[in-house]
Amino acid sequence: AERSTFFSIFYLCHLALLLRIMLIFYGEWQPPHMLVKYTDIDYHVFTDAATYVHNGGSPYERETYRYTPLLAVILTPNIYLHAAFGKVLFILFDVLTGYLLYRIQIERGFEQTTAVYSACLWLFNPVAAVVSSRGNAESIMAFLVLATLYAALKNKPLLAALLLALAVHFKIFPIMYSLPLFLFIDKTRDTKFIRGNAKECVMRLTEYILSPSRIKLVFGFIITIAPPPLVLYRSYGFEFLEHTYLYHVTRTDPKHNFSAYFYMLYLTQDSAWSKLIGLLSFIPQLTLTVGFAFRHYKDVCFCCFIQTFAFVTFNKVCTSQYFLWYPPLLPLVVPQIAISLMKAILMIVAWFASQAVWLYFAYYLEFEGLNTFLNIWISSLVFLFVNLWILVEVLKNYIGMKSLKIKAS
Repeated sequence: AERSTFFSIFYLCHLALLLRIMLIFYGEWQPPHMLVKYTDIDYHVFTDAATYVHNGGSPYERETYRYTPLLAVILTPNIYLHAAFGKVLFILFDVLTGYLLYRIQIERGFEQTTAVYSACLWLFNPVAAVVSSRGNAESIMAFLVLATLYAALKNKPLLAALLLALAVHFKIFPIMYSLPLFLFIDKTRDTKFIRGNAKECVMRLTEYILSPSRIKLVFGFIITIAPPPLVLYRSYGFEFLEHTYLYHVTRTDPKHNFSAYFYMLYLTQDSAWSKLIGLLSFIPQLTLTVGFAFRHYKDVCFCCFIQTFAFVTFNKVCTSQYFLWYPPLLPLVVPQIAISLMKAILMIVAWFASQAVWLYFAYYLEFEGLNTFLNIWISSLVFLFVNLWILVEVLKNYIGMKSLKIKAS
């Protein structure tokens, strides 16, 4: 049975790859025939940055390039091989993400059928297929995050540290996973510290923190995360730090995001209140991500999903690209959410509908020149409440791994 299922997932991955290749061909055929282009605008930004690197320059000579130089280096074959090289690379990572979902579910103890279904939720997800084939690089992040979780489940702290460091280098947000991974990596040790006298509690806590697996994870992460920024800083100077890291931390984007903070940031953008609001916006994010880490670290996959969903929901900048951060983790937790199909459909419809309302008013602001800021802000609040409703429903109906009566990793 396991052998036949393996060939099933093998076949499904190839089928998903074929579908994505067909979408790439469509994207290559489409530009001369239609006004709205299939290829993501960011893909042209990547290619332009790769051109500068190929010619010995800096990728940041291309305006709006806000990524690590490594991405531009990886995509230099776009220049001397074929312009669609990056798209092929992205769909390969996309399909590997689907296969990783299968392997992770097996490692967590789910049946082969459930693992295959989890993989199919990604492999044949039209949004995932379109995003990667249009030339969006998020599939690399999805792969790195899931590979990190798989390494942790296999109890390989050094490999998990390496993969997490790579993920954080590409985008900062996976740093939030470091706490649940630190707590999870040696979960067999006793976490009940407050027993006996103070000296015994301190000794027990010290043994817990300084376990071999946790030491490997922390030092592996430190020695892996440090060299790339040092080398790239030497090559590209402060531009590298500004565009790869600092921009994403200080970004406010008062006109183009779904965040409920945007209207306040728009009204106060020329005052000191803007920085204060920006700083205060980190409080709910920090509280929830840390709280979820301590509450759910034993089920590290669910923990990382719920952390990411909450982080995006409360982020001071929330563009459509941020909505690509948690879907790769969703197939892992679907078997653990005990809600009816009708409620799940209602939640999905509400999520998309609330975005559509926001986009409706945003269109009139951007293209018709109408003052719809208040309408957009109200739409942002509606979208926030929809996301909070989904978050609460997921937490209320979550079934832990032990309750599922499957073997834990």
